[in-house]
Formats: sequence, C-alpha cells, structure tokens
Amino acid sequence: MRSILISAIPLLIFSCIIHAQQPSAAWNKYKWLIGNWEGEGDGKPGDGKGWFSLQEDLSGKILVRKNHSEYPAKNEKPGIIHDDLMIVYPGPGMNSLKAIYFDNEGHTLQYSVSSTDSSVVFISDKIPDSPVFRLTYKLINNGSITIKFEISPDGEKFNTYTEGRCRRKE
Repeated sequence: MRSILISAIPLLIFSCIIHAQQPSAAWNKYKWLIGNWEGEGDGKPGDGKGWFSLQEDLSGKILVRKNHSEYPAKNEKPGIIHDDLMIVYPGPGMNSLKAIYFDNEGHTLQYSVSSTDSSVVFISDKIPDSPVFRLTYKLINNGSITIKFEISPDGEKFNTYTEGRCRRKE
C-alpha cells in the first residue's frame, strides 16, 4: 500500500502542474486585449505617446496591466511622465470582475469591470467628494483599439479627459 501511495504522489504533482499551466478560461473574453500595445500618435509636437501591456499572471488567476505615457511640455506647462499598474481579479462569488489601480502620482482606485465581445469598461467606485473615472477599451480590429479616459463629478455625466488609439506590438 505504501509503494502505491509513493508512486501516486509524482502523478498527483504532475497533474497539478499541468492544470496550473493551462490558460485560464476566465480570460477568454479578454484575449483580444491581452498583449503588448503602443500608441498610434502622429508625432505632432504636444501629442503624447506611450504603451501598455496586459498579461495573465499568477497561473491565470489575475490580469496585470502596466501603462506608460509621456506628454511633452506645452504652453509653459512641464512635460509629464505617467506610469500606472492595474490588477484585474475575480470579484466576490467569481461572478464579477474588479480591478485595483496605482499610479506614480499617488492615486489608488478601485474599479468595477464590465465587458462585451469588443469592449472593456472600468468604472471607479463612488467615493464622497471625489470624481468617478471611466476607462474604456474598444476593439477596432485585431491589431487596433481605442482607449478613452473620462471623468464625472457625479458618476452620471462623463467628460472625456484623454483618448487615443493603440496598435498591437508584434
């Protein structure tokens, strides 16, 4: 009996490793957005440039987005470099998605996530005396997306803060 148990342990470990390495079906709806992306700016002075990546992590249990944007000095305003990190994870009961966002300006935001087959929308939680933020990714085609970041004082009427297009990096 002991030899059977000892023989079964490597098989059990191998089975667990194989299962952990399989891509998570939870992210199938987001496959079109997973990857490395760069801005499609035209290079005019004053226009920003940047890139972002969205990758599965922790054996497919979460998505990690890293973003980098550069905005040159304009109209006596200094240039800005913006870096942020967002982690997307299953919410309570695994029926919804949540995200937490951090940036180099010291902001931390909690988001609720909704999606269709061609868009992903992040809406920040309502906090008293704070604006509500909405970040939207829309698929144009397999190699191109639009991104829009909006702000609302009340969570109802949103105003566009910045928007742009990105293309998938090869």
